[in-house]
Amino acid sequence: MSSSYPSSVLEAGHRELVASFETFIRKELVPLAADLPEDADLPPAELRDYVRRRSAALGFYAGDYPEELGGSGMPFTAVVLLHHAAGRSGCPLAPYALAGSDGPSPLLRHGTEEQIERYLKPLVRGEAVRCLALTEPHAGSDAFQLTTTAVRDEATGEWGLKGRKTFVSNADRADFTLVVASAGGEPTAFVVEAGNPGLRIGQRYDGMSGEPLYELLLEDARVPEDAVIGGPDGVGSALGNGMDSLSRGRLVVAAMCDGIAEYALEQGIAYARERRAFGERIGAYQHVQEHLVTSRAEIEAAKLLTLACARLVDDGTEAPENAALAKLTSSETAVRVVDRALQVHGATGWVRGHPLEYLYRYVRSMTIIEGTSEIQKVIIARSMGLG
Repeated sequence: MSSSYPSSVLEAGHRELVASFETFIRKELVPLAADLPEDADLPPAELRDYVRRRSAALGFYAGDYPEELGGSGMPFTAVVLLHHAAGRSGCPLAPYALAGSDGPSPLLRHGTEEQIERYLKPLVRGEAVRCLALTEPHAGSDAFQLTTTAVRDEATGEWGLKGRKTFVSNADRADFTLVVASAGGEPTAFVVEAGNPGLRIGQRYDGMSGEPLYELLLEDARVPEDAVIGGPDGVGSALGNGMDSLSRGRLVVAAMCDGIAEYALEQGIAYARERRAFGERIGAYQHVQEHLVTSRAEIEAAKLLTLACARLVDDGTEAPENAALAKLTSSETAVRVVDRALQVHGATGWVRGHPLEYLYRYVRSMTIIEGTSEIQKVIIARSMGLG
């Protein structure tokens, strides 16, 4: 496994970094994954924790964070390339080696010094798990139409949070939760630590890919005044503070989708070369070629778009519509490519335990998380003066 980007579009340092990460996956994660049951969609929590900590020790996990915080100071382009490599590896443990859209952000850019020390540094080191409680039963894609409220007690300075959040990942094992609530009608982000008596896990939702999501119930969860992300100035700024994190999260998803699509295509090509029907390898048939060639063209376009958008982040010229374009293109491409690769395999790829059967379920979520494809189109349309 080596980088599928032409060397002409990558800096030498990026090529070396990706090669090191691929070696880590091949030598350490693939052997661990070989011991997982074939039908296990979600690796055990202890193994995921180990992968996260080991990757952090090697400098990959949260690698774009400053060195003084425990990161490696990578440019964001490098992070995108690592996520692409994780998806392309086909190793089920590889995604846990990187801080994805559920990583340390937005604490880095908006947390107070105390919040960075107490919450961010353990995350960067891979020693803590957090979750984001944003979505509500009636506020999904329109996430900031919030009914969860935060009311400040003027006598003590504490905030009381009340409401219901849904589809929260990691809620059962998070050391703390980032909760977005309406404070006087303004979206505000709070840190709520595990064990808070007013924070309770409700219903569990089992997703197609096997990863559970949870309902979180905030029953007058009391948090101190300094629980507001960004301190007193952070009240009412959750929407603005979250946009840069959303854009980066969308590009991370796009990169992972590009890698997954390449892995699926490689599986399809290998099978088409090997499988015979009617006296011929099936790759000789035009309909099979159509599946694979169309996938190749779409993947190459998606990869270059994602890489270009990542470079804009490093240049400081990114805009929300750029990340929306990349996320829309890459996620929808990955769904189509995995579907075609499974079709090339026929019943073999459909059987439980085959990598493509799992990817078929896993990749479907990519057009939903970090904003649905429809929301990406709304963002793009507005940038065109259409909304």
